[in-house]
Amino acid sequence: MQTLTVTLVQGATRWHDAPGNREYYGRLVREAAPSDLVVLPETFLSGFTNDTLANAEAMEGPSVAWMRALAGEVNATLTGSLVIREGDTVYNRLIWASPDGGMAWYDKRHLFRMAGEHTRYGGGSERLVVELKGWRILPQVCYDLRFPVWLRNGRREDATGGMDYDLALFVANWPAPRRQPWRTLLRARAIENLAYVIGVNRVGMDGNDLPYAGDSAVIDPVGEALVELGSQEQVVTMVLDPAPLKAHRERFPAWMDADRFSLDMGG
Repeated sequence: MQTLTVTLVQGATRWHDAPGNREYYGRLVREAAPSDLVVLPETFLSGFTNDTLANAEAMEGPSVAWMRALAGEVNATLTGSLVIREGDTVYNRLIWASPDGGMAWYDKRHLFRMAGEHTRYGGGSERLVVELKGWRILPQVCYDLRFPVWLRNGRREDATGGMDYDLALFVANWPAPRRQPWRTLLRARAIENLAYVIGVNRVGMDGNDLPYAGDSAVIDPVGEALVELGSQEQVVTMVLDPAPLKAHRERFPAWMDADRFSLDMGG
């Protein structure tokens, strides 16, 4: 594992305006410091919408192509979620676009039923773990943060030190009235999984008159905030050091006492 430079882009997403958001977020990304990984919010080109017919794009559409081109332009991996249509199903899909043109994706597993997301979107069934500069990274989407079984770092008694991943990241549209759970759960997921955690949320007001307070953060494996943003547009770049993570896992190998279990994907 090498040091990993990460940029958090906490923006005020324009409602149902993909071209405007591509211009807006493109400017923020281009103006940021050089980075290995740039993290954008959930559904950053549309806002958190249930109007899927008007806002969904195909994987061959302009927004995925834009992400891939921008990743190459700034020479950084770019990630954030989009509203993607495949056949008759729409997904809240996190795109992982590498500067060399490579791409992976993760479909949000847990759909926010309190806003009817589960009635308009299809849910994912597989976790994605990607590697960047020797880091194993678990990208997730918003409401997934509330489900510790899904996010549990695996118990593996091998050269990985018992861990499936080193960094979990969450892209989100997490409204301000629930900001305390957001802040608390980011810390809990870092502590229980002996991993760094990054959360990138949006700010401003959406088309449903929901306010967003940001609170994007980088949390270390003992639950301390290394970076915590406010409630306004902010772009922050920082370097993650693997040494403290390795040292913590060696002196506090709680993963060795974790319970074994199987996950029922039908639930």
